[in-house]
Amino acid sequence: MGIEVHVLPMSDDVVQTRVYSDVGELGFQEYFVQRKCSPVVKEIKFIGAELSSPAPGVLQAIEKADAIIFCPSNPWVSIDPILAVPGIRQALKGHLVLAVSPLIGDKALKGPAAKMFSELGIQPSAIAIAEHYGGLINCLVIDNSDANMRSRINGLGIRTHVSDILMRDRADRGRLANEIVELITGWERVIQ
Repeated sequence: MGIEVHVLPMSDDVVQTRVYSDVGELGFQEYFVQRKCSPVVKEIKFIGAELSSPAPGVLQAIEKADAIIFCPSNPWVSIDPILAVPGIRQALKGHLVLAVSPLIGDKALKGPAAKMFSELGIQPSAIAIAEHYGGLINCLVIDNSDANMRSRINGLGIRTHVSDILMRDRADRGRLANEIVELITGWERVIQ
């Protein structure tokens, strides 16, 4: 597609995702791969995050970005480790930040996100995603089936865009990507 991408790690420092569960403390890969996400999650911590710093170029890339997009990833173990690196969350302030919900209804598109929400005592939903990212995102892209949550999410100060967010194939991925690009380029026209 002619897109040149410069991939940066969040940090060059060691940051470990630790899952505190009903069977004790586990490294994320042990929880996810070896135990197939079966232990009950009680807490998640990012060991070393407080001592880490953004990798070279990360803060500059955020500063130069027209918009930041959180893909439909598990907020607990995919996005939060990045935000735990000092300076990254602060760098997002003042930027257009959009997130695509990783949940449709109370189900995760992929992986254990809904399970983790439930085990942490949070009803899995697009509203829970909005509350989790509250104060950080400007817009949440939610599924058509969750359109009834739109006004509650807007009430949190987060705009919504309702669409078919299930990406079954390349055409779906392209369609959703194009919708998000249109949201970014026409941000002032987005209707709450």
